[in-house]
Amino acid sequence: MKRGETKSIAELVRATCREEGIETPLNEYRLIQSWPKIFGPGVCAYTKELFIKNQVLYVTLTSSVLRQELMMNRKLLVHKLNESVKAQVITDIIFR
Repeated sequence: MKRGETKSIAELVRATCREEGIETPLNEYRLIQSWPKIFGPGVCAYTKELFIKNQVLYVTLTSSVLRQELMMNRKLLVHKLNESVKAQVITDIIFR
C-alpha cells in the first residue's frame, strides 16, 4: 500500500460534510447558535425568532428602537456573524 497525500481529520470531516450535503445546514445552525454569544443577553431578550432562508437571516425583534439600531449596522453584523462561523453563510439580514 502506497502512502498518498495525508490530510488532517478536520479536512476529511469537511469534505465528507460537503459531499453529503450537510455543510450548509450545519453552518446555518452554527450561525444561529452564535447569535447570543455575539449580541449578549440584552439583545437576546428582545429577539423572538431567527431563521435563514436563501442566505438571508430573518430576525424578529420586539423592540422597534433596537430594530432601527441594528438595521443601521447591518453590513457589520453580517460580517461578524459569518466570521463567527468562518464561512459565508448569509449575505443580508432582515429585521422584523
